[in-house]
Amino acid sequence: MAFVKLTYQLEGANIVELPTAFIEKYQRLLGDEAADFLAALQAPSQAGFRSNPLKPTLPTATIAQAKGKIAAVPTGYYGQVDGHSLDHVTGWVYSQEPSAMLVGEVVAPQAGEKVLDLCAAPGGKSTHLIGKMQDQGLLVANEIFPKRAKILAENLERWGANQAVVTSESPDHLAPQFPQFFDRILVDAPCSGEGMFRKEPEGIQYWHPDYPLECANRQRKILKSALQMLKPGGTLVYSTCTFAPEEDEQVIAWLLDTYPELSLVEIPKQAGMDAGHPAWANGNPELTKTLRLFPHHYQGEGHFIAKLQLAGEPQVSKRVKQRKGQRPSLTKEQQQYWEEFRQTVLPAYQPERLVTVGDHLIAMPDLFPRDVKVKIVQGDVELGIFKKKRFEPSHALALACQQARQVEISFDDWHSYVHGDVITLTDPPTNGWYVVTCQGHHCGWGKVTGSNLKNFFPKGLRFGL
Repeated sequence: MAFVKLTYQLEGANIVELPTAFIEKYQRLLGDEAADFLAALQAPSQAGFRSNPLKPTLPTATIAQAKGKIAAVPTGYYGQVDGHSLDHVTGWVYSQEPSAMLVGEVVAPQAGEKVLDLCAAPGGKSTHLIGKMQDQGLLVANEIFPKRAKILAENLERWGANQAVVTSESPDHLAPQFPQFFDRILVDAPCSGEGMFRKEPEGIQYWHPDYPLECANRQRKILKSALQMLKPGGTLVYSTCTFAPEEDEQVIAWLLDTYPELSLVEIPKQAGMDAGHPAWANGNPELTKTLRLFPHHYQGEGHFIAKLQLAGEPQVSKRVKQRKGQRPSLTKEQQQYWEEFRQTVLPAYQPERLVTVGDHLIAMPDLFPRDVKVKIVQGDVELGIFKKKRFEPSHALALACQQARQVEISFDDWHSYVHGDVITLTDPPTNGWYVVTCQGHHCGWGKVTGSNLKNFFPKGLRFGL
């Protein structure tokens, strides 16, 4: 396949060699705008981050380094995030490309709803959704590939989510397990990735003229499964990070033709945002209700978003009541160890539903059905593990629970803490488990013994500064 090195790349930018067929395609589609569009693909990519609304205050240290606010995203900022900063390690910020942030704003989930993020890894949109839900209701974040599902679970854990369950299933297997179950479904579909070429140029190597059509066929199959899980009156949001009409307007035109019970919802446009192009599909004027983000118009990468509503009366989510005679899957001994720990360390914390997986204790949201047969990578919050006649809390519990007793350390001591060192306390509290905090951030667990704070920061997360 022939590639062209564009001669008008901007100073300081990486040279992006684009396939000749790609250039010719968008010269044909964009006409007079094509030169500006192709030049924008040679400009530096845009970095951004979101603050975590589930935390008590704003991440002032990271915001101080921001390059500006993202107008359409209340929690969004332009700028880089230091992956070893206190704000990032403790889940007060999430690094996310600015255009991708618009997806969560369009989904606009409400507290108490049941929401599905069907293609969720690595977790940027899932963390956005659970934040907008105020961590109330149920978010099922699904990722078909196990390794990516593990990363998704880790990101939601760091975010401190209490009402998110991570599953790893194909959409067609998930669908019969959740018939007409969700109030809102996001399908951030796997796509040809054209909109990310300047940020991830390695993706160009996979592109060929027929690739968008191949992706569109897969996207239609995913959407068929998604619609089986959507409640009457529910909302479906479809998004891609590609410019390809085959995967954007043409997929939505197919949805509207195939499912007459679906209708498009207008997405309000702000400065730099474009409407979808009916002429790039079947001419249906309704397609202007969709949203396109081009890098020569909007300060971000390429994205497409469509919001659809299924006909029918919206249904209010109901809490799942525990059936009479149904008990948590804990032994009497496990229940004793857990209650001793809970009453001593976090007495105000009352998880909705306790289950055990081996020796691990998991809290599950009440809204998650008990009879589904799916692979769960992470159920709500892993509370900890039962060991020899004791309970040892998990890192996830420290990040998710705001009510635990705490021991504050200095910023210098935090550097030692994330390195895995024992901390010497000048004014130690009574012996036992504590959430270690620094500048109000929950960092992990420590166990006070005399004047020493034994370090339980996970070994796999440790680093030196």
